[in-house]
Amino acid sequence: MWNIVSVLLAVGLLTVLIAWGKVQPLLAFVIAAIVAALLLGMPAAKIPGAIEKGIGDLLGSLVVVICLGAVFGKLIADSGAARQIAASLIGKTGPARIPVAMTVTGFVVGLPLYYNVGFVLMVPLIFSLVQQSGRPAVALGMPLLAGLSIAHGFLPPHPSATALVVAVHADMGKTLLYGLAVAIPTLIIAGPVFAMSLKNIRAEPAPMFRNAQPVETTPPGTFNCFATALLPVVLLAALTLVTLVRPDLAAPLAFFSNPLVVMLVSYFVAIWTLGLAQGRTLAQVMQGAQEALREIAPILLIIAGAGALKQVLIDSGVSAELGAQLATLPVPPLLLGWSVATLIRICLGSATVAGVTAAGVVGPLVQSSGCDPNLMVLAVGAGSLMCSHVNDSGFWMFKEYFGLSLKDTFRSWSLMETLVGVFGLLFVLLLSLFVR
Repeated sequence: MWNIVSVLLAVGLLTVLIAWGKVQPLLAFVIAAIVAALLLGMPAAKIPGAIEKGIGDLLGSLVVVICLGAVFGKLIADSGAARQIAASLIGKTGPARIPVAMTVTGFVVGLPLYYNVGFVLMVPLIFSLVQQSGRPAVALGMPLLAGLSIAHGFLPPHPSATALVVAVHADMGKTLLYGLAVAIPTLIIAGPVFAMSLKNIRAEPAPMFRNAQPVETTPPGTFNCFATALLPVVLLAALTLVTLVRPDLAAPLAFFSNPLVVMLVSYFVAIWTLGLAQGRTLAQVMQGAQEALREIAPILLIIAGAGALKQVLIDSGVSAELGAQLATLPVPPLLLGWSVATLIRICLGSATVAGVTAAGVVGPLVQSSGCDPNLMVLAVGAGSLMCSHVNDSGFWMFKEYFGLSLKDTFRSWSLMETLVGVFGLLFVLLLSLFVR
């Protein structure tokens, strides 16, 4: 019993340090890990080694993939490919189907771009379309932002999903395929369907967007933009399907289906198709890569800190004990994983922190319960998006960019994120009936 209380105290301390004390997450995780180790009776001499091992083990298999995802997404943004994708989809569907175009745009652009980058990049487009169409800004923009959020929370190579894959020993390719099956129906409900209830919410856009005009640039060709942006998803999904249909090819294709290799190949292709072939120099392309790596550093530090706490729980033996006790509860393991992530999300605000912190708790649960680890990644991802409120940076970005009251922000943004979390879980549970 004391072990469980010790874990709760450590997580409570982590919450206080980040949410109230505004302590940098890596430092907060390390402090919480040390306190947890002492409470759990670990020898003091072994605590630094456990922390270092946890950080190294988790980052060692993630850092290159996440960094490649960051520089790949930055190139998609800087080249104009993301805007070209959006313009193409909106142009093809026509004015009557703008909500459908916005939904697809958010999801497609969200696959290669990290959430904050996609948000800042797409908001000017949203207000430009508001001026052209006369539609309410919140109802018009919500499907696009829902697509960005779902891709961020559910799908590799986004940081939280990627870290969860490693933590629970899931398969990146299968998680992506299952994630697409869950994400699409969830997006339809939380995006265009939910947006129909938001038509009476009036936005007061930030001054910089009140006279938004389309950016006058010459982007790459439409096919080039789509093909390059979706290349890592297509490669990973196709290679996974091939190995599922032909298990005998798993060993020969192991190198090419590795996420690191997939992301590296995709980035090299993007350097040519969106960079050098468009007249940009290699130095200009690499400048964007340097900026992306600076932007991704805080997320890597969060993941590193979560690895430290996770290793302390493993080395102290409480992780296996907690997993065994959770497995005896009369609650489906996937629901338990979702609940843990939801609780941390409500306390800490960050979806990334919620996902990677929950991984340390649900990892042993996956082993003791025998549930599908790929589905656990998605269940935790759904929980990590729940109930966005005043401690979430996304909440304030949406409120300030759209000029909404707190009431309308809760009514629109917070409810959208909650719908994503609830229906994401429901579709994961439904998918679990067919995946054995």
